[in-house]
Amino acid sequence: MSNSSTAAPEAMQWDSKTRRAVVLWVPLACFVFILLFPFYWMSITAFKPDAELYDFATHNPFWITSPTLAHIRKLLFETDYPSWLMTTMMVAIGSTILSLLASTLAAYAIQRLRFQGSQYVGLAIYLAYLVPPSILFIPLATMVVQLGLFDSPLALILVYPTFLVPFCTWLLIGYFKSIPYELEECALIDGASRLQILWQITLPLAVPGLISAGIFSFTLSWNEFIYALAFIQSSDNKTVPVAILTELVTGDVYQWGALMAGSLMGSLPVAIFYSFFVDYYVSSLTGAVKE
Repeated sequence: MSNSSTAAPEAMQWDSKTRRAVVLWVPLACFVFILLFPFYWMSITAFKPDAELYDFATHNPFWITSPTLAHIRKLLFETDYPSWLMTTMMVAIGSTILSLLASTLAAYAIQRLRFQGSQYVGLAIYLAYLVPPSILFIPLATMVVQLGLFDSPLALILVYPTFLVPFCTWLLIGYFKSIPYELEECALIDGASRLQILWQITLPLAVPGLISAGIFSFTLSWNEFIYALAFIQSSDNKTVPVAILTELVTGDVYQWGALMAGSLMGSLPVAIFYSFFVDYYVSSLTGAVKE
């Protein structure tokens, strides 16, 4: 009788551990594997010599026997990859700054000024984000050509806010809503203007929300493909996502080593950007200032 009574708690504990492993750790491990395996494959392909890339019968496809920097050297010194990287950085930073400026003013006006129909204006701005870029780029292409901006990075800087501003405005509306309005009322009583309140009170409290919107804008601008493919023609002005696909693929020949090296190096700035501001990004998702 005593043996069965002591075995029961052990069995219950074992069942609890098994259930936790099945419910939590196994799905989490599968998710991490599915998420990280493409980056692992991209990394090993970037450092594999061509002999290992095309001979799976002799070499292990999931490991590197003789690492090489030939693909990275070719990318940096035999192509315009540094120019593509600088163009992408310039476009991403320019469009992010422009989008944050416009969305901050729009979100503050919709949330704080309380004019008639402000809720419908906010909803309309967010619905504009749902319009597919594959539909918008046709009329935008006409405008870009008429303004003489075709084949210019400035065209991308001015076009990208069309899909960045709606989402950033919607995000900042929610964040401004969580900031106590009593702080602004006190400033209004003291004689501060709306611009002073926005600059000195609201924006310092909304830094996590601004960083979250900035990360979103920077990432989408960095990875955007359709507009960059439609509005840029010359090799020097191409962005990284378009250039590595159009310049490193000749006919039906794919330069896999250089392609993966370009993708790996192109993803590093975004990863570094996230690593610096991940705490602010998480705080913007969990809430703002508490009353």
